[in-house]
Amino acid sequence: MAEVKPIPKNQNSPNFSKAAVLEDFRTALMSRHASLVGRKEVFMGKAKFGIFGDGKELAQLAMARAFQIGDFRSGYYRDQTFMMAIGELTVQEYFAQLYAHTNVNAEPASAGRLMNGHFATRSLNEDGSWKELTKMYNSAADISPTAAQMPKLLGLAYASKLFRGNKGLKNFSDLSINGNEVAWGTIGNASTSEGLFFETINAAGVMQVPMVISVWDDAYGISVPQEYHTTKGSISEAIAGFERTESQKGFEIIKVKGWDYEGLMNAFFNAGKIARDEHVPVLIHVVEMTQPQGHSTSGSHERYKSTERLKWEKEWDCISKFREYILSSEIASPETLDKIEAEIKADVKKQKETAWAEFSKEIKAELQEAFSLIKKAAENSTRKVILTQMADELSRTLNPIRKDVISTVRKAILTLRFDSNESKIELKNWYKAQEEKNHDRYNSHLYSESKWGVLNIEEVKPRFDDKSILIDGREILQKYFDYTLENNPKFFAFGEDVGKIGDVNQAFAGLQAKYGELRVSDTSIREATIVGQGIGTALRGLRPVAEIQYLDYLLYGLQMLSDDLACLQYRTKGGQKAPLIIRTRGHRLEGVWHSGSPMGMILSSLRGMVVCVPRDMTQAAGMYATLLQADEPAIVIECLNGYRLKEKLPSNLGEYTVPMGRPDILREGNDITVVTYGSMCRIVMEAAAELGELGIEVEVIDVQTLLPFDVHGIIGESIKKTNRVIFADEDVPGGASAYMMQQVLENQEVFRYLDSEPMTIASKPHRPAYSSDGDYFSKPSVEDIVEKVYKVMNEANPKSFPTL
Repeated sequence: MAEVKPIPKNQNSPNFSKAAVLEDFRTALMSRHASLVGRKEVFMGKAKFGIFGDGKELAQLAMARAFQIGDFRSGYYRDQTFMMAIGELTVQEYFAQLYAHTNVNAEPASAGRLMNGHFATRSLNEDGSWKELTKMYNSAADISPTAAQMPKLLGLAYASKLFRGNKGLKNFSDLSINGNEVAWGTIGNASTSEGLFFETINAAGVMQVPMVISVWDDAYGISVPQEYHTTKGSISEAIAGFERTESQKGFEIIKVKGWDYEGLMNAFFNAGKIARDEHVPVLIHVVEMTQPQGHSTSGSHERYKSTERLKWEKEWDCISKFREYILSSEIASPETLDKIEAEIKADVKKQKETAWAEFSKEIKAELQEAFSLIKKAAENSTRKVILTQMADELSRTLNPIRKDVISTVRKAILTLRFDSNESKIELKNWYKAQEEKNHDRYNSHLYSESKWGVLNIEEVKPRFDDKSILIDGREILQKYFDYTLENNPKFFAFGEDVGKIGDVNQAFAGLQAKYGELRVSDTSIREATIVGQGIGTALRGLRPVAEIQYLDYLLYGLQMLSDDLACLQYRTKGGQKAPLIIRTRGHRLEGVWHSGSPMGMILSSLRGMVVCVPRDMTQAAGMYATLLQADEPAIVIECLNGYRLKEKLPSNLGEYTVPMGRPDILREGNDITVVTYGSMCRIVMEAAAELGELGIEVEVIDVQTLLPFDVHGIIGESIKKTNRVIFADEDVPGGASAYMMQQVLENQEVFRYLDSEPMTIASKPHRPAYSSDGDYFSKPSVEDIVEKVYKVMNEANPKSFPTL
């Protein structure tokens, strides 16, 4: 394990001048007092919950000093001192987040959508275009799940490796300067027990990327002491086998004490220099840290820490030790430090009060408007007494929130239901205007609202002519990816078996040899960090396709997709984007773990992503072309049994696009509509042909994308014509088939056009059994479709279609 050694005094070395040290002292005190005051605000009822970074101040100051313009952070909810030190978080903004202020100018990290301690810089301009990331400090948007910040850290660092090694990226100086950027990660000691941490460590050691992971070690994980978390009670000792040697690549590992100001500065500058110059990952284990206020406002650490431990924490508090260091070094007198602390306390109080005033001002104005309108409506109402009481109770609300106002207005409108005066109309109009404002405050930006949103990408139809040859579906994709690698330097692909053999189904066959390992790459078996690798590189302006070999294995990476990627634009209110494309394959093949179609799970957990379900590889190629012009994350689920089926090769491959949210009518009919997608399209089309021979004309619709879903109402128009509908897929009962039914019945107003009960066809509720027989008896067959459609027609017209 490396010792912390002073580095030469140059532009990349710590600055221990009097001015620099006192500036750090001010920042440390500012952060500490923000933590102390923040806890009081929660207990006063002005905020719901608080989690703070007290005890970690000195280490974060050191990290901030070594952090350079263009670098990226992927940390967690205790990094407030770091964000303050790099100038990306003011105390006022800190409290605005604590209060959940929904104005993005007041709270730029999340516009009040995240609990306090979740930090982010805004990578995008207001129109959704990229800022010059190389001219700013960058922080990826934080998430709460422990260790879940690690996988995207790998991707942020890997992007630097791509920018340095891929000559085609040299001109994108707004995104990188020759890959010199370091990705800095932070994590608590207990969270290093998570698999996401170990997977990231292993992948970074293999890949050799410029990444610095800092472990803030205060010897506990909430109430659980270190010996229950980590082998040998020390993460740096536990992973010592990852340390690099003269002959073997690996990690540089540094251990340093959290109260040692000079030691911390030297450690972080050493780490940054190694990562930046050599593209070697570094782990800094910061020990002997404290947590003066305990884990959060939900409890007290006095319940689980011994008297001896609490006494030690008070004595070895990093700010107390910092003060001792300043005094012993004769940098400042006690009186000077006392004066600085008094000034900081006053400033924190002032900024806190300003944040509260700005937060409450808007709500109080809305409350006053609502109060006046309710009182006015009450004047001519038969329910005057009740309405007046509502208004008066609202006006007396202590520390009102927006819910208090809107809830009262809605109750008032309900109370006025028998009145028809103008004041009622005025109140309703006010409420409607507030609905629009509150949608923007709390519900907007689940999907991109820029001109690059998927619904804004222009459709270009595939062209076929007499020269269009029939080739395997896999060859369509191979030719598409070849075209895209040639024409888009930001595009690259990686995953298990993607590189040398060109993926298990050969869609990248020969492309690594043609374009190099940085463009078409193999990875180890590690789905969570494959996803993270994609998220991090997409956050830096690149266009990755990350492959999850089979849809069933998506579960390994589902947390990252759900908690990080899918909600990224939402939780930053359009401040960050990561247009990662997940490529996978599923539906029919053989057996329990290679023929899954868990679409209900995907639809429930990945709102905020585009979900593409192409029926063949021609459609898949067009979907990739659309997505690469858009700025939204997506998953493309190719048909596992379709790679060797013959398809016509379009003459404009690489140029045509498939519109998102627009179903495709595969077969027209007047008797019944069957809505499906993916591999089921072939099953339903075969069944429709058989039904045609029986005199039943089926209209077959391929939805193409499940998110977004039929934004033009094409399915509804079909049902208005046929008056009957079946939703068919190979998910479990109540999965995607039920989702499709809900989308159509509730959003397209077709119920009154139905002459028969709407139906679903799905797989059996168990995993599919092995073999062709297992497939037949587990998933919908042609005969299942025929019999279900026939039954609907039998009930409608038993004379023409007698009971079987």
